[in-house]
Amino acid sequence: MKSKIEQGNRSGLLVVAGILIGAGLLGGFIDGILLHEILQWHHMITTVRPATNLPDFEANTLGDGLFELGSWIITVIGIALLWRAGERSDVPWSPKIFGGSLLLGAGLFDVIEGLIDHQILGIHHVKSGPNQLAWDIGFLAVGAVLALIGWVVLRDGQKESSDNQ
Repeated sequence: MKSKIEQGNRSGLLVVAGILIGAGLLGGFIDGILLHEILQWHHMITTVRPATNLPDFEANTLGDGLFELGSWIITVIGIALLWRAGERSDVPWSPKIFGGSLLLGAGLFDVIEGLIDHQILGIHHVKSGPNQLAWDIGFLAVGAVLALIGWVVLRDGQKESSDNQ
């Protein structure tokens, strides 16, 4: 029977893959595509350079593009790690481990991006205006809840997987 440490190490590649895919795909792409492009609530640097003229709009579009590129790179790395995990017979394949990792990654992305971009750097807010702090706090709260749910599901999956060994 494997110890919890050995079990965690064996599922580690799957967990890291899930966290990266969750951060890039569920966190970054949903933020970039939904909030930046579809709803157009903000762009990457709207607080620093409001998109009120063509040069500032172009700068914001470039910022959005670099953000999406970063999200894409994180997702590709996660998929490569998932592929690598799939080639290993010692990695426990569990929907709970992988699903929990996805939610954990998405939640961590939202919390980290929200703290850095919205609060520390102040380069944009979720939705600028009279209630922007409420929108920013809501974004952080959703991220924290996703991360917490992901962590619980992940740990449950790891426990189930170790019990089956």
